[in-house]
Amino acid sequence: MEYKIGFLGFGNMAQAMAAGWRRAGALGEGQMLACAKHWDKLCRSAAEYGVQPCRTAEEVVRESDVVIVAVKPYLIEEVLTPLRPLLGEKAVVSVAAGWLCGRFEALLPGARHVSIMPNTPVRVCEGVILMEDAHTLDESQAAQVRRLLSALGLVETVEGRLMGIGGAISGCGPAFAAMFIEALGDAGVRHGLPRAAAYRLAAQMLAGTGRLHLETGEHPGAMKDAVCSPGGTTIVGVAALERGGMRAAVLDAIDAIQNK
Repeated sequence: MEYKIGFLGFGNMAQAMAAGWRRAGALGEGQMLACAKHWDKLCRSAAEYGVQPCRTAEEVVRESDVVIVAVKPYLIEEVLTPLRPLLGEKAVVSVAAGWLCGRFEALLPGARHVSIMPNTPVRVCEGVILMEDAHTLDESQAAQVRRLLSALGLVETVEGRLMGIGGAISGCGPAFAAMFIEALGDAGVRHGLPRAAAYRLAAQMLAGTGRLHLETGEHPGAMKDAVCSPGGTTIVGVAALERGGMRAAVLDAIDAIQNK
């Protein structure tokens, strides 16, 4: 069966997901639809990602098997309430922060829904997608949604109470990783490397280190130790990072997000 995916809202995250599915070949021509507030902007974005633009949310829901709710969290009730009669047995997948299973049950009693939190690297099929363990999808829908999301990266099922901290690490983490890449790039430039080359080296190093951990399951501390030869260059850099409070700064950043 050829599933159709409909986006309610087509901002940055929806576009990243559409780009990832297109890149992965998971969805073909005519399998993605979207609606958004500004028609002209939607048409431009939709054309870029091979998505069919729709004038109304009702049209998207009618034509879709899986409905991706990608509007701002404060707009969820306004957008979904008029659509209740149309949702029926469709799978509703929300990317809205703060909207978990219990809250959707109150808004859409009897609907089939699941809450997820993807991050921006889904655009290149290397994302992290948190999926709340509590949902109302049937077995077939849950399997189909997981297959679709798996094309975008790692799908991790977590309890609702842990979606916040999981999102802080996987959702905010790309900003921290980008800062680290930028800092390493600046260091490379300071010592003579062309900036573009410095960024490429730093980015591939980060991607490769992450892949190494995922494939081996090796403890990050052991991975660090494997690079630190006695009296060598790496341990000197590690010591400098420890003096600078790198670990404490990361912990403080996550605490700040959680306490916001």
